[in-house]
Order: sequence, then C-alpha cells, then structure tokens
Amino acid sequence: MTQRVSYQYVVLRCVPRPEREEFCNVGVVLYCHATDFLGVAHRVDEARLSALAPGLDLAHVHRGLAYAEAVASGSPAAGAASGERTSQRFGFLKAPRSTVLQPGPVHGGVCEDPAAALGRLLDAYVD
Repeated sequence: MTQRVSYQYVVLRCVPRPEREEFCNVGVVLYCHATDFLGVAHRVDEARLSALAPGLDLAHVHRGLAYAEAVASGSPAAGAASGERTSQRFGFLKAPRSTVLQPGPVHGGVCEDPAAALGRLLDAYVD
C-alpha cells in the first residue's frame, strides 16, 4: 500500500485592482513536508484577465508566476530565497502581500503523490 502524506496549499490569485477585491485564480502552490516537495503550477486565462482589468500588464503577471516557480524550485533566479529550506520558501510564497499576484488562504489535504495532487488542484481551482 502506498503511504499517504499531508500537504498544504494556497491558490494564487491575480488581483489587478486590490481596492475592488476582484480576482482571478491563476495558480497553485503545494508544499509537502514529508516528501520535501514544493511545487507551483499555473494557467493564465489572458482573455478573462483582460476583461476583468482592461490594460492589465499580462507580462507582469507571467513574470510574477515565473518568480514563484523559481522560489519553489530553489532556482538562483529567486535571489536570496533560493538558498532557504523548502519550508521557508513555502512560507515566502504563502505570505500575504498587496501586489497583483496574491496567495489565498492556506488549506490542507492528504495524497499519495504531491505532484499529482498539485495538478488536480490546478484543474479544480484555476479556470
């Protein structure tokens, strides 16, 4: 029998105008302590974002998501965050901030394969 492990995740939201409190889900970050897994998956519906916020710099959104991937993977492109432990990198990604790309609340779950769970969460929460 395959061992089930617990994980935590946040949904990444594009919030073009925070004062309006409107957002569009664009990605998911999943962290599993037991397997030391930290991953980011994203999908941007540019037409939907453009309808929500005409004039939004979509390249900025894509750069933010690429940075989140760099932090998750520990890539040197993440700067100082790249040298941190996996749990600290997740802490950085889940921290609230008032930018266009924001994490939602932290949720938890259990799975046998964190990478597969990340894909399922992306399909469930990102249009």
